[in-house]
Parts: sequence; structure tokens; C-alpha cells
Amino acid sequence: MKEILNHLHSGKKLSREEAKNILLNISKEQYNNEQVASFMTAYMMRDITYQELAGFRDAMLELCVKVDLEERETIDIVGTGGDGKDTFNVSTCAAFLIAGAGYKVTKHGSYGVSSSSGSSDVLMALGYEFKNDKDLLLKQLDEVGITFFHAPLFHPAMKAVVPIRKALGLKTFFNMLGPLVNPTQPKYQLFGTFNLPILSLYRDILRTDDKKFTAVYALDGYDEVSLTGAIKVITPKTEELLQPSDFGLPQYKQSDLFGGNTVKEAKVIFRNILEGRGTPAQNDVVAANAGLAIQVIKPKASLSNCVSEAKESLESGRALGILKKLIN
Repeated sequence: MKEILNHLHSGKKLSREEAKNILLNISKEQYNNEQVASFMTAYMMRDITYQELAGFRDAMLELCVKVDLEERETIDIVGTGGDGKDTFNVSTCAAFLIAGAGYKVTKHGSYGVSSSSGSSDVLMALGYEFKNDKDLLLKQLDEVGITFFHAPLFHPAMKAVVPIRKALGLKTFFNMLGPLVNPTQPKYQLFGTFNLPILSLYRDILRTDDKKFTAVYALDGYDEVSLTGAIKVITPKTEELLQPSDFGLPQYKQSDLFGGNTVKEAKVIFRNILEGRGTPAQNDVVAANAGLAIQVIKPKASLSNCVSEAKESLESGRALGILKKLIN
């Protein structure tokens, strides 16, 4: 690892194969915690390259517990995290609106590292039990419309880095990898990224997968549709700048999206939204993200109609019904 660190600190890059092999060695715990922490922090000092991110992803997908969806067409909606905005669990909440609108969701997520509540934290607080039994998860998907893939259960080889990431408490390249390594590799995905360079890398990597995807970055720093200003939106063939008005929704302040300081507070916000007690900002932001995800599945539909679908899922109580079925 000393040679690798010197290589990186001198400004040199890794090839795709080198990046893959290093992550495979990390999974085998061939390096001590201090060396792994130093390796992670090297990528806080400079942008990661396409070859490096692709190589890390190759390793993660090789090591993960894969789940064959058996031709089921599903969507994942997920952000990288690490944007430092302390928002409530927007993507996870939006996933229930999508499922309530009748689309199958295979949500991938984990505990919060750089935020107080990740998707796994809030779902566990709500009473959901994580599973890695393929048959049970597929049954849940068929009967409820959504199921959740708790990353530590499907990427067990990466357990060695969990305490290191937690100790650092900062975004690392693992934030960039999370959305790319869903063990089901669903047909449709909506990604949020914490900066513009990662947005471009996602487009380049996903184009080679022949996936239907949209990737977003809010120009004021959010890894999701925040409705606080302009948002860059990239699909396999297009690139555009959208405003809140393009979603048929008003613009909000950053303070409107605060997610609380604890998992308990995040849980209360989550339930309030699905139970019809969310603020206008919370409801609209969740609907905007769910609507954009629905448009990934239905590219010929207008964005405003897709947002309306998501809103109807929330306001009718169907999204709440999905949560109740999932937990029970």
C-alpha cells in the first residue's frame, strides 16, 4: 500500500485493473485501517477518474451477492450522499411514492456516514427488518411493490471499511460507488450526485451498460432534485438545466429541507410526509424526485404529468399503504 499511496500522492492515476485489484485486496483485509483511510482520503484531494471509478465498481460487482430479478423490470432511486446538506431522506421517501404509483422498486442503500440518517437508518427506525434471502425479497417485491437491499448484507466483503468510513465521517469514493452497485442492477435508475464531475462520470459509465437512467445534480450542491434552484439533468442522450417551474412546482429555501439531527427526527419527518402531514416543501420535493424517476420509466410522458402521478400516490394514501405493507 505504501507504493500505491506514493503513486497517488505524486499526482499519478490508477488504471481500471489496478483500481479493481486494490479494492479486491481491501476486501481481503490485506491493508491496515490507517492505510485504507489514507487511500480513501487521497480521493478527497482530487477528482476520481473514469478508469478508477469503473475499476472500483468492477470489484464491488464481482464481490457482491447478486440477485437475479428474473426479468422483472424495476427502478432504484438513490443519491451518493455526501452533499453536506442534511436533508431528510428524500430518495427513500420518494421510492414509496413510486411504488404507490404502481411501479416496482428495488431500493439499494445503507447507513448514513456523512449524514445523521441514511436510508437504512430511517427504515430500521420505522420497523423494517433487513433480509438477504432472495426468495423472500422477490416475494416482497411482487406482493408489496418495493423491497430494500441493505448494502452491508449484499456487499459483505466490504465490511472492513465500514468502521473506517464511520470514523472519517466524510464522503469518500464509496459514496460515489453506492448507487452504481445495486445487487439487482435494475433496468431503470435515477441517480443523484454530490458534484458535477461525478455526474459526468456516471453518464460515461452507465452509457456502457445500456441502462435507462437519469442522473442529477442541483447546482447549489444537492445530490437530488431540491427545488432550491437550477438542477443539471443528464440522460443517456440528453443534457439540460431544469428549474423548479419545469416540474410545475415553486422554489423553496434550503432550510425547508432540513432532515433533523437524529435518526428519530428523520423518522418523524418521514412518517409525517407519508401520513399527509408534511410541509408543502417536503411534499413537493419528494414528488419532484419521484416524478423524475417515473419519467425514466416513461420517457414519452411529460415531467409535469409524472410529478402529478407521484403527488396522487402521496395524497391518496397509497404510498403510506406501501410502507405499512412493507413493514408488516
